Amino acid sequence: MPESAAVPAARPTPSDPAELSAEDGKLVVLARGARGRVAAVEGAAVRDQDGRTYAAASVSLPSLTLTALQLAVASAVAAGASRLEAAVVVTEASTLDGAGHAAVRDLAADAPIHVAAPDGTVLGTVVE
Repeated sequence: MPESAAVPAARPTPSDPAELSAEDGKLVVLARGARGRVAAVEGAAVRDQDGRTYAAASVSLPSLTLTALQLAVASAVAAGASRLEAAVVVTEASTLDGAGHAAVRDLAADAPIHVAAPDGTVLGTVVE
C-alpha cells in the first residue's frame, strides 16, 4: 500500500526560541496542563482567528493514534475555526512531529509553532 502524502514524514526542527507574546505564553500553560492532567507524552494548544484556545493531549489507543497538536487542531476545526494564529506543543522531543506540523499548516501557512519542554521552557519555534 503506498504511503499517504497527507502525513509528511519530515520532523521540522525548531529555530531559536522566539520571544513569546502574553497570548502565546498562555498557550504554553494550556498545553502543559493538558499533558499533565493525563500524564500524556505531549500536550498542545492552539489559538484561532477569534482568539479562542483549544488544548489537547496525545492519544494512543489500539485503533487511534493522534498527536496532541493534531487533536488540538481538530478541536478548533470542529468548533468552527478557519485559521490559526499560533500553536504550542509541549514535548520531550527536540523536533516537531510531521503530522502535527501538517495539521497546523492546513489552517495557517505562517502561524508560529512553539516547541516547549515539559517545564515550559520554549526550545524553539517553527515558522515554515
